[in-house]
Amino acid sequence: MGSSSISITSTGLFVILSSLWSSFSYANGCYPSIISFGDSLADTGNLKQLASISNQPLPVLSPPYGQNFFDQSTGRCSNGRLIIDFLAESLELPLVPPFLQDNGINNVLAFKHGVNYAVAGATALDPSVLEPMGIVNPMTNASLGVQLAWFKQSLPSICGNDSNCRDFIGRSLILVGEIGGNDYNYPILEGKPVEEIESFVPLVIDTIMSAINDLIEMGAKSLVVPGNFPIGCLASYLTVCGSENEAYDPETGCLVRLNQFAEFHNELLLRKLNQVQELHPDVNIIYADYYNAAMEIYRFPYKHGFTNGALKACCGGRGRYNYDTSVICGEASATVCDEPDTYVGWDGIHLTEAAYRIISKNLFSTPQFKSLCSKSTSRLGLSASL
Repeated sequence: MGSSSISITSTGLFVILSSLWSSFSYANGCYPSIISFGDSLADTGNLKQLASISNQPLPVLSPPYGQNFFDQSTGRCSNGRLIIDFLAESLELPLVPPFLQDNGINNVLAFKHGVNYAVAGATALDPSVLEPMGIVNPMTNASLGVQLAWFKQSLPSICGNDSNCRDFIGRSLILVGEIGGNDYNYPILEGKPVEEIESFVPLVIDTIMSAINDLIEMGAKSLVVPGNFPIGCLASYLTVCGSENEAYDPETGCLVRLNQFAEFHNELLLRKLNQVQELHPDVNIIYADYYNAAMEIYRFPYKHGFTNGALKACCGGRGRYNYDTSVICGEASATVCDEPDTYVGWDGIHLTEAAYRIISKNLFSTPQFKSLCSKSTSRLGLSASL
């Protein structure tokens, strides 16, 4: 894809932004901004801009993606809003804008409420690490390290001097992920054995931890770090990896082996987050349990209004799960359901807006998120579950 080097032109903005930042006050006692890193689960338009720069057409950026979003834009990998959008709405903040856009004064000023560096298709590990293992990222080279470099490079344009930027980072809610899922998606869906992929899970986790430590050194005080979804419940995995020799969960129909793999990633992530928390007791680290928030839907889809079940994709091709590797959502040959709100899965990898809404509700109702907007503190009173 296009180069990962983004030039920031900030001449003339420093005085304006410094003045803006010094006069900025908290909204309703909550975090005034969200800073986001990750992949397609959080991307609000960065891949769209990268594809435009490189003139690379991608089905994921074509209708019916975004058909139920406010302006029907195709920058999100769903039919509508994502978890990050519901998080912003819960904090009474504007939706978090993508970093990669026109670097005009109006866009930069919009970043005072947050900025999103997540890129659909991104991996935690750099291509230089993945490619020697035979894993090629066909969508983007904007790994977590690249996103963090963008963040550091763009800070002077967003918040001015070092003192203001440290304050900006410390007052922001920082969302690190979900990231790492694509490090596994690409090789597993290409047929590599799960056992082989398990060997580099610690490397993925260490890369995430390195980014978190870097952010803490820069002044981060509140970080939300999501785990991986139950990938054994996704239509793509069920289609590509399913067979009569596989074990299926009798309650959900999900692939047991792949969900165990996701749990392995999450358990190691949580263990490492505990270690970082012990080293930085003044930092609030929240593990966002995407896995169990989603499993609530997969176990009880009809309870949540998903009358077409939990495992079938709304947009896709043929087959039991409406997923076909030769018929991709966004292509002219793909079909799309009439009522996306009755489906959990959108395209076989990503979920529908309705599913993300329920997952967000499940997350925000758990103990660590109950004080999501405490008015008794200068920051959100998120109590970590670590």
